Amino acid sequence: MFDASIIPVFDPAGPYAGSITTLSWILLAMAAGVLAVVLAALYVALFGSGRLKQKLGGTKAVWIGGIAFPVIVLTLLLVYGLSLTRNLTAPVPTEAMRVRITGEMWWWRVAYLDGQGQPYMLDANELHIPAGRPVVLELESSDVIHSFWVPRLSGKLDMVPGRRNILPIQADTPGVFGGQCAEYCGGPHALMGFVVIAHEPAAFDALMAQRRSVRAQVGGPGAALFRSTGCAACHRIGGTDANGIAGPDLTHVGSRRSLGAGILPNNRGTMMGWIGDSQSIKPGNRMPPYKALSAGELQALADYLGAQK
Repeated sequence: MFDASIIPVFDPAGPYAGSITTLSWILLAMAAGVLAVVLAALYVALFGSGRLKQKLGGTKAVWIGGIAFPVIVLTLLLVYGLSLTRNLTAPVPTEAMRVRITGEMWWWRVAYLDGQGQPYMLDANELHIPAGRPVVLELESSDVIHSFWVPRLSGKLDMVPGRRNILPIQADTPGVFGGQCAEYCGGPHALMGFVVIAHEPAAFDALMAQRRSVRAQVGGPGAALFRSTGCAACHRIGGTDANGIAGPDLTHVGSRRSLGAGILPNNRGTMMGWIGDSQSIKPGNRMPPYKALSAGELQALADYLGAQK
């Protein structure tokens, strides 16, 4: 499985994830403290003296331990938690980069947005961001409820059909960060991963400029097979007559780190295997198997798609 899907939950890489991680540790510490108190009370109830047992079951102990203590502790925790995580709902600079991510069964549609909120570049299952800058994600779903979660960069947020939710993320330093759909959405939900790559700002700007100017590789036997086998009916490759929207956009598939929504490394072998029989890799996904293709045809298709940078 692709290594970016290994998600270290308690290792924040940005300010939005940092506040959530701090609160999580506090909750774990409080849970441990409550467990210790409960175990101590259980010990007294089982092995304590008669006087201690009488005090433990008395009215005063119930009022203090069962009412006053939880109310005070939970109130303090609520106030502290809201103040600690207020950066998650604070206004993000208007000039921040915006990306629309749509949850599909079982992959992610990615659209980079311009200043007017219109898509200017499409991708799938992978997001590139500049390190050290906040990025605003517009989260949507086209079918069922999904939940977008990249633990090291921000919290999790549901993607609800007919609704657009806003989630800020930020990576303090360059790196590769794994994500996962965190809401059961049927079928191969557990294999619905995501990859975020944070670049140095200059490298990110260069990447975006390169992608905007790149010309699709349109010739060769792989291109003919892509059209004749029906791939173009479901997938889009910018600059070609392939304009399908049912499946992931493949304009830059050759440069992606992973295949199958973050579950496989991207190379010729995995590409051939995915095209030939994706159902054996990710059972239940909506791409049909192409077992009738020969090894040479699979290689031609894989080479063609690998050239789409």
